[in-house]
Amino acid sequence: MPTSTARVTTDRSGRYAKQLAAHMGRKIEAVYSEETGRGTLVFGAGTATLDAQPDALLLTVEGERENLPGLEDVVGRHLVRFGARDELVVEWQRDNGETGLVHRNDDPEA
Repeated sequence: MPTSTARVTTDRSGRYAKQLAAHMGRKIEAVYSEETGRGTLVFGAGTATLDAQPDALLLTVEGERENLPGLEDVVGRHLVRFGARDELVVEWQRDNGETGLVHRNDDPEA
């Protein structure tokens, strides 16, 4: 199954993974374990995994090739909004070598 990954530099990766899973869990199946630092989001078009590392949040989305941009968008957009104060940047890289979407908070009011 095609994948796209992003490494988001932050020292608060667990906090953001937990927040993302809790928020998404209102509409989809979402789990996050503080014990393991790992989580999963299950969308109709694919899945996302969250892996909280000490210095980064590792994100992977998996789905049919045509669904990757949508998965990148929903995960990246929400994470950047939650991490606006920390100026999080999500840059996706697809497994076929293509550059995926890039998410950053460009809103000076945020």
